[in-house]
Amino acid sequence: MKTNIPPHTVGIDLGDKKHHICVLDAAGSQLESRPMANNKEAFARLSRKYPEARIVMEVGAQSPWISRAFDALGHEVLVANARKLRAIYQDDRKSDEADAEILARMGRFDPKLLHPIHHGSEQSQRHLIVVKQRDNLVRRRANMICSLRFTVKSLGIRLRSPNSACFAKACRLAMKQEHSLLLDEIECVLEVIDVISAKIRELDKRLEEICEEHYPDTRRLRQIVGVGPVTALTYVLVIDDTGRFANSRAVGAYLGLCPRRDQSGDTDKELRISKAGNAYLRKLLVSAAQYIIGPFGQDCDLRRHGLELASRGGQKAKKKAVVAVARKLAVLMHHLWSRKADYQASYNNHSQAA
Repeated sequence: MKTNIPPHTVGIDLGDKKHHICVLDAAGSQLESRPMANNKEAFARLSRKYPEARIVMEVGAQSPWISRAFDALGHEVLVANARKLRAIYQDDRKSDEADAEILARMGRFDPKLLHPIHHGSEQSQRHLIVVKQRDNLVRRRANMICSLRFTVKSLGIRLRSPNSACFAKACRLAMKQEHSLLLDEIECVLEVIDVISAKIRELDKRLEEICEEHYPDTRRLRQIVGVGPVTALTYVLVIDDTGRFANSRAVGAYLGLCPRRDQSGDTDKELRISKAGNAYLRKLLVSAAQYIIGPFGQDCDLRRHGLELASRGGQKAKKKAVVAVARKLAVLMHHLWSRKADYQASYNNHSQAA
């Protein structure tokens, strides 16, 4: 069997201040194994010494910019999926030197063993930072509101739970007359909540601008009721290129929305979803699915499919229905994006009528 083995394969175990590299030749002999500084000058020296080498590294916090740096130097870069490398994280004698050698040998023999992942462009990564910062502020605001409601409840005061954006205003109105002294004590927290809400509104406007200026395809995805600018933009930024997938159905497995498989002989176990891929995008898709099959969702194929699954009963029927709708939503969004098609809420009914 012929394999495309490069003249040199470099395995890099990424660190914070320095990395460890292992270099193999085409025959698999180790040429060198040593530490390397974490800067572009060291990468350039390694590139000049081993031009057109195959660079193999494990996914991590620094793998996006390092992989782009070696790609710009003309190398074939493989970023290994850490979830698939049991030979590394379950090694009884784990070390940086051994990890770099395992990466180099697996990358030299068959890159598919690494289950390589795809990093987006630097622009996509910068825009994704805006999305993550908004999510961080939303979670901080929710924690502060929950903490405040729990604190005043111990004094016999029950605060309503309105929309988070107007919680501070509703809280002041509710406590202004009878609990003015306590209101003075918690005013500092309410002011912080007001500041966070203002910053969230600013980020919402910024995300709308990013969608319009850089990612017009998000308009097509937002035709689906329940998919807002945050979900559409995050989907486009994470997927990055629709051509990465052989078909739209593969997106569900990529985002960890498909069940794991453990089949052997006559045994085929029913397992939970894998939860692979981007956790934040998966959460957004699940939230959109909950809205679609919830009381305010509009009639569409996705809603009817989810309600049918939920009506079958069982202890976890509703949860399974939500995950199934989230998976179908991910596939549908990829289909609309790749085909440049417009969304039809009742496509199945139209097809049957035709």
